[in-house]
Amino acid sequence: MAYDATTLPDISGLTVGIIGGTGDQGRGLAYRFARAGQTVLIGSRAADRAAEAAAEIAALPGVPADAPVSGAGNDEVARRSDVVIVAVPWDGHEATVAALAGPLAGKIVVDCVNPLGFDKQGPYALTVAEGSAVQQAAALLPDSRVCAAFNHVSAPLLADPEVDRIDLDVLICTEDRELVGVVAALAARIPGMRGIYAGRLRNAHQIEAFTANLIAINKRYKAHAGIRVTDL
Repeated sequence: MAYDATTLPDISGLTVGIIGGTGDQGRGLAYRFARAGQTVLIGSRAADRAAEAAAEIAALPGVPADAPVSGAGNDEVARRSDVVIVAVPWDGHEATVAALAGPLAGKIVVDCVNPLGFDKQGPYALTVAEGSAVQQAAALLPDSRVCAAFNHVSAPLLADPEVDRIDLDVLICTEDRELVGVVAALAARIPGMRGIYAGRLRNAHQIEAFTANLIAINKRYKAHAGIRVTDL
């Protein structure tokens, strides 16, 4: 079955919350969704930092003057959002997700966290007891609809106002096939992106780990490399 963007659902009315929205990846994704006119909520442990980041994003080039972008504490963002993207550092992942289990019940949760370590030889994948970051999230959020996506999207590209298209594929891992269309439609809000189903949650660990390879590629070739799946 070939990829066909015309079959994707209309998600323009959904509110997208980003937990960790003041970090590089979270801010970049928030900026791109705001540019597309999506309602975006920036989440942070400190509500004032979230509000400040939201104001900065709303003022960036390409964001509509009436773009619905605001900031709040993580708990409030989780409660008010339809889709919640988890973009926190790995060392705070477990505690942050566990604390939000209540407000995230019934919500679509997209985990884009990569468990990586760094030493003198560069980045490397860490061992996660549950198998991957998203499997840890799924174990902590039994009442949420969980998937992995946006793991390999370059934060500098997302944040660059001069970049109009980001030509890469977003690999989606989930047990819930209905989520694939929703998340693929969200990816398609960013020109050039496609969301591609890449298997169940058990297949997410190698996707998360591959980010270490991309970092090495980017360092060697001074690039912002992504992934494109051929023959689709």
